[in-house]
Amino acid sequence: MSPPRNNILSRRQVEGLIAEGRKIIILDGQVLKADAWLPFHPGGDKAILHMVGRDGTDEIQALHSQEAQQRMQSFIIGKIEGRWTNFVPPIQGGVFRTYVEGEDDTLASESSSSSTAPSTPIFDPVDPLGDDLRRRRTSDEFSMSSASSISLTEKAVSVGAQNPLDSHTAAEILLDIAKYPPLDAASQDLIVQKYRALNDRIRAAGLYNCPYTSYLVEICRYTLLFFSFLLLLRSGHYALSALCLGFFWHQLVFTAHDAGHMGITHSFHIDTCIGIFIADFLGGLSIGWWKRNHNVHHIVTNSPEHDPDIEHIPFFAISHRFFQSLRSTYYERIMAYDAFARFAIQYQNWLYYPILTMGRFNLYLLSWTHLVFFPGPHKGPAWWHRHLEIAGQVFFWYWFGYLTVYTSIPTAWDRFVFVMISHMITAPLHVQITLSHFAMSTADLGVDESFPQKMLRTTMDVDCPAWLDFVHGGLQFQAIHHLYPRIPRHNLRKTQGLVKEFCEDVKIPYAIYGFVDGNREVLGRLGEVAKQARMLEVCRSVAAARGVFVDEHAHDY
Repeated sequence: MSPPRNNILSRRQVEGLIAEGRKIIILDGQVLKADAWLPFHPGGDKAILHMVGRDGTDEIQALHSQEAQQRMQSFIIGKIEGRWTNFVPPIQGGVFRTYVEGEDDTLASESSSSSTAPSTPIFDPVDPLGDDLRRRRTSDEFSMSSASSISLTEKAVSVGAQNPLDSHTAAEILLDIAKYPPLDAASQDLIVQKYRALNDRIRAAGLYNCPYTSYLVEICRYTLLFFSFLLLLRSGHYALSALCLGFFWHQLVFTAHDAGHMGITHSFHIDTCIGIFIADFLGGLSIGWWKRNHNVHHIVTNSPEHDPDIEHIPFFAISHRFFQSLRSTYYERIMAYDAFARFAIQYQNWLYYPILTMGRFNLYLLSWTHLVFFPGPHKGPAWWHRHLEIAGQVFFWYWFGYLTVYTSIPTAWDRFVFVMISHMITAPLHVQITLSHFAMSTADLGVDESFPQKMLRTTMDVDCPAWLDFVHGGLQFQAIHHLYPRIPRHNLRKTQGLVKEFCEDVKIPYAIYGFVDGNREVLGRLGEVAKQARMLEVCRSVAAARGVFVDEHAHDY
């Protein structure tokens, strides 16, 4: 009798296991059952839940070390034959049927299927049903895609006929189908093949090796900023002291990011402790919250229902779909498009920079919400990290809140000015974070889209001279970072040329803009959605004047 790991499982059998509540993921042709690991996963349960029923090979290999992938072998319960067709995960609304022993796998196979570079043309207008798409529809290589691009196009058209908001959604889907490679198996498999080949080239070039000398330079910068903050504080130059402290926090975040990705020593506990020391003890922010949030962001990038990094209602909406009060699978609540949101979103392009100056206060709230209502893991190797984080938070508010603000600054007004300057000066960091995604696509092209194509479709790089890398921390290359999250940020610029070659080879547009032009694109997107919000309010007013019960029928406008 062959070991269970050698058992061949059909798609219907896998579907039946998921229908029973099993957390099944496909990894390099092997079937993993992650139920037992779910409560222990250091990156949180949501990252696993978004992979259920899918081939997660590229996502898993991009985000995990070789040692972690080796440990996953203990969860193998079988293997598959041939190419895997993804299901929509249950957390995203997938519906699964129970399996009856001996059932023919071919019956009813459909259930839950389903520097000074010029600006990129990624935002240029494209005819959604232009010649390029029509050629695809008639080509031989596209004949296989009846369950992907064509069906998605037909679905978009049919959905768009229902109401104005859905017509916008349909238009966005059609636009992306026109701009990006077809979603048929052959096209997406070729992209994946070349993406993995590029990963081998990057590894062979030594770009995964951490350049530790770069951290020596950064430690000198951190030290200079911190002691400048202390000296200016002692001498009574509170505004300048606050500036230095804000810049100190700004710079620290980049190394905390590296630690969160285990990109420094590559040891889970050592890098986590480095992250806790930087984020919690020195910055007052929870690295545990950030890791849980960030891991999901890397998997479902720019998905309005699933990506917490773009879920900023009631202050920002980068898609009209937020007007429909979507349910966030991350926060497990409705993101209500209420009266305040309806007002604020109309002016979001004007409020964008002022609100981002307050961004750090929101991070405190998110950090403490995470630590107080801790979602896990409560067990496993990371169980004690929360306790160390809480100790770090107590230490931070003692040295910053008590020793610095309360005892070292004499007047209430000076304390207020010090706190506001030190926090507002970190706004460029929040601009950089949002810049990489806010102007990019939020359309859902379905489960047939490959990981590398989705990352490049939803992420923008920022172009700047090499000498300015320290301002961005090297993380202005977010598209490259999303493709290969474990490449040290100091090596992302060196990787850029290889990624550009890859994009040209597979015909995926590589989005890169200068900082000013990128901001212009973001403001343009926010302004576009704000205009849609104002139009929606006009429709509400007309409906109210006609006696229509607006709240109940708001989704019809």
